[in-house]
Amino acid sequence: MKLGIVGLPNVGKSTLFNSLTKAGAESANYPFCTIDPNVGVVLVPDERLKLLGDMYKSKKVTNAVIEFVDIAGLVKGASKGEGLGNQFLSNIREVDAIVHVVRCFEDPNVVHVDGSVDPVRDIETINLELIFSDIEILDRRIAKTTRGANNDKTLAKELALLKRIKEHLEEGKLAKSFEVTDEDEEEWINGYNLLTGKPVIFAANVAEDELADDAAANPWVGKVREYASAEDCEVFVICAQIEQEIAELDEEEKAMFLEDLGLKESGLEKLIKASYKLLGLISYLTAGEDETRAWTIKNGTKAPQAAGKIHTDFERGFIKAEVVNYKDLLEQGSLAAAREKGLVGMEGKEYVVKDGDVILFRFNV
Repeated sequence: MKLGIVGLPNVGKSTLFNSLTKAGAESANYPFCTIDPNVGVVLVPDERLKLLGDMYKSKKVTNAVIEFVDIAGLVKGASKGEGLGNQFLSNIREVDAIVHVVRCFEDPNVVHVDGSVDPVRDIETINLELIFSDIEILDRRIAKTTRGANNDKTLAKELALLKRIKEHLEEGKLAKSFEVTDEDEEEWINGYNLLTGKPVIFAANVAEDELADDAAANPWVGKVREYASAEDCEVFVICAQIEQEIAELDEEEKAMFLEDLGLKESGLEKLIKASYKLLGLISYLTAGEDETRAWTIKNGTKAPQAAGKIHTDFERGFIKAEVVNYKDLLEQGSLAAAREKGLVGMEGKEYVVKDGDVILFRFNV
């Protein structure tokens, strides 16, 4: 999974990126200190893996990973070359979802590019720049498609679609609210990689003393939640500064620190939950002496396609999947004991994989 981090300058974007990835991106109290995109890879915390790895005495434990891409802060007029321009938006066209960091805290020592805190205004500023960037992509595609549209019905159909989407964006609407009429249109739109068509998670960045109650009393967070609900987006509350402090601690110290703050989980854990929910993802597990590993798939994936995540041969030669829930496996202490209790199912091609399934695939190529 790949997530792109966007936001205005000085909203806590690079501070959050640093804390999530421990990658040490430059972070300072002035706009545009992030020029090149910063990329960091993070392991998805998963207690199930450690427990299964210990049980099997696995030589290797492999977590799922998320790749984060942090780009320069965007300002009003970025698409027309203001600030650093929107040239950096190309760096996040390939991401699965966008994490939009919005400032929900007052601090006279941290300048706001628009002079005041107003997260909904800030969201709309960024959305407008993403819209302009998408229109630029569509204009190029329209110019290219127009050349062959007179002699090709398929190109003519695509050209009509491109013009409809462009009109939709010019009305200030996002690509994800555009309605397609058939499978061809859906395939074409997916191929354009429009930024405003991507799922969005809002990271509401608050002051330290507002974290414990999930910023219930913060009026700005309330407005972000209201906005997100209307747009079918996810929201999680963080304090980027605290996340940076947490990132420096080992697991034991981190647990104590979170407890002192009255928190159950870190911002990274909140973000991962929000990402998996928004993108409809789950993890199944494979376990053994050589390796215990998490595999990320779409919710609703059937057994052969899940097997294909490991190797295409597994999908091609799929015979059966031996499936047990990780809790049952841990309670019984071994696969053999779980089999004896009738807790292991032999599943066929139509089996829909569930989160937390531990699977042994049978295949023949």
